[in-house]
Amino acid sequence: MLNIPHIGALPAGPLNAISDVAGVTVGHATLAQGSIQTGVTVIRPHGGDPFRDKVPAAATVFNGFGKSIGLVQVQELGVLETPIALTNTLSVGSVATAQIVSAIGDNPEIGRSDPTVNPLVFECNDGYLNDIQALAITADHYRQALSAAAADFAQGAVGAGRGMSSFELKGGIGSASRLAQVGGKQYCVGALVLSNFGKLAALTLAGRRVGEELLRLRQPLEDVPEMGSIIMIIATDAPLDARQLGRLATRCGVGLGRTGSIYGHGSGDLALAFSTAQTLPYRPDQAMHQSASLHDSFSIPCSKQWLTAPSRQSSTPCLRPKP
Repeated sequence: MLNIPHIGALPAGPLNAISDVAGVTVGHATLAQGSIQTGVTVIRPHGGDPFRDKVPAAATVFNGFGKSIGLVQVQELGVLETPIALTNTLSVGSVATAQIVSAIGDNPEIGRSDPTVNPLVFECNDGYLNDIQALAITADHYRQALSAAAADFAQGAVGAGRGMSSFELKGGIGSASRLAQVGGKQYCVGALVLSNFGKLAALTLAGRRVGEELLRLRQPLEDVPEMGSIIMIIATDAPLDARQLGRLATRCGVGLGRTGSIYGHGSGDLALAFSTAQTLPYRPDQAMHQSASLHDSFSIPCSKQWLTAPSRQSSTPCLRPKP
């Protein structure tokens, strides 16, 4: 075990996961059969239909060596209208098609009397552990992950994280949450990552260079360029608009850097933040939409408190070497 302190001054939510944000659920479909080590992970922003009840969102691209689908419209309109899907690089098309089919099933007028739908799929390359050319992901796997979505979900080498590698160790799905008091009200900020990046020597946890310690415990590997990726998803119940969520997403880069990451040439490093505080109907009843939002400074103190580690200790399961 690595004795790692609780990160930041803010307390965690009950599950210490993105699903501590009320209504957010996560589901996986995992393929683990011989050379096929991959999967799909789905994040639902709420229990309803996001095409009809959209949520504010924004994304930040730190290094754009990626094949995600749907980011252009998110940046333009500032909303999500499907669940967020994660998978391997060569399966984004299959998963996006599955998202479209699912949305049409719930809304038969999409592309006819209704606007088209914007699928949102993020990816990382799991080709080191998975036969990515097999194109094993199908629409059924997306549907399986969608139907499995729950507040209490597995982490690690599951779903889209099945074949991922981080810091020359096993990567995958990870999640956490923090609770913040703002103006006398409590808000939750949750994070989920699909982690597939890093060199072991650089691995840093709570300011401790644990990668150098772990290097002494294993045989040296071939030195190859760092070409991994990471997808970082932030959810909050704080009332933030798309512009403010963009600022929040940008601060993911600070946390990423504190782990020892660099933006390699072939690295796809992206973050997306969304808020569940309000929904935006696809057919507005009124021309003027009214909503409340926190002051812009909300994301600044939160970021500062995340980065200030208190003295209490907790333990984290030791990272496992890649098979």
